[in-house]
Amino acid sequence: MPKIVLIGAGSVVFAQKLIIDLITFPALQNSTISLVDIDEERLELITNLTERLKKQENLPITIECTTERKNVLPGADYVINMIQVGGLDAYQLDVEIPRKYGIDQTVGDTLGPGGVFRGLRTIPALLDIARDIEELCPQALFINYTNPMAILCWALNKATRVKNVGLCHSVQGTARTLAEFIGIGAEDETEYQDENAKFSYKPLPQDIDYWVAGINHQAWFLEFKYKGEDAYPLLWKAMENPEIYQQEIVRFEIMKHFGYFVTESSHHMSEYVPYFRKNPELVRKFISERWDYYEICKEGLGPYQDKIRKQISGEEPIEICRSLEYGSQIINAMETNQIVRINGNVENSGLITNLPCGSCVEVPCLVDRLGIHPCYVGNLPPQLAAINLSNINVQELAVIGALEKNKEAIYQAIYLDPLTSALLTLAEIKHMVDEMFEAEREYLPEEWYE
Repeated sequence: MPKIVLIGAGSVVFAQKLIIDLITFPALQNSTISLVDIDEERLELITNLTERLKKQENLPITIECTTERKNVLPGADYVINMIQVGGLDAYQLDVEIPRKYGIDQTVGDTLGPGGVFRGLRTIPALLDIARDIEELCPQALFINYTNPMAILCWALNKATRVKNVGLCHSVQGTARTLAEFIGIGAEDETEYQDENAKFSYKPLPQDIDYWVAGINHQAWFLEFKYKGEDAYPLLWKAMENPEIYQQEIVRFEIMKHFGYFVTESSHHMSEYVPYFRKNPELVRKFISERWDYYEICKEGLGPYQDKIRKQISGEEPIEICRSLEYGSQIINAMETNQIVRINGNVENSGLITNLPCGSCVEVPCLVDRLGIHPCYVGNLPPQLAAINLSNINVQELAVIGALEKNKEAIYQAIYLDPLTSALLTLAEIKHMVDEMFEAEREYLPEEWYE
């Protein structure tokens, strides 16, 4: 049975979700699940939760935990990554230094100054993990959940031989949102029963179909259908409803002017283009409710602490509900040959023909026992490719800078960032980047400062 290693398992809430997803598949219920984190307290917490899950559901899974990944990588079939290099202290610098200069990143983990510096911190750690995989479990599939997704997967593809795919939940999450916008309610939660586990799962409406491609956090619903018919007319009609329009103003404005709906939320999407965050007035106009991911992360496990303690002690049951995340679906398909289609972040080897070869694209993929098979998309509509290219330019220079320790490439990446370049002069951007390099020195390789 498969051996699944979770690196960064101290991300307790997300790790618990992935583990629950895994055990809802009968074929994966006697897997070995190896939990890895450098934070011993968080590692103990997720280990105790997993042990409790095993006892509650009477599962034959084998559980390992360690602070040293080399102890568990030998024999691994799948390695799932969810690390955050530098933790919240570094993330705070990512968002607060640019904010001093007028760059208000509501998330700051994908593009812009915050995304580029998160990439600079994370790429060295990711390459170290990849080298261990190449040595200890070279056939393993590396599944990445860490942002900045496109920058990290591009660097992995360029610098390593590790089989990998990057996963996000924005495609399937947006599909559910669009179904709701056009009045197609999701099916009631359905309970599934097998001999070992009972769980609930709220699938997407069966009559909704979609074909989505682009880049991570900026992929496009090229086709959106309901009962086999084009559902975009229903979506255009829904946009006329003020209550619906207010929920996703940025995404509806993008659709209004560029013709297609984008996968990431208005909070995220507003960071990747120059139109919505130039000043506080525009932010208030287009983002009806302030949402700051750093502030959310600062709360950490706070809101969940009592519940987690009660789950570990057995006072409160662990709810067994399969999420829409793709990770467990991929592993089940590869173990059972039950074919599934997902959207994955993979190397652009001619998949999207008007985006650069070698870049990281998010496209439909079929998964079976032989692995992940990305689907050919062809040309995106030119206006969509142009928006993607404005982000890919930043990603490419960030990858070059990170792999070559080329500081000029990092300046140039952020010079070209759509939002940053709409707000700051070149001299101001350079000054901001210099300040970020100095502030984040303890989290970056010393080569940057030689």
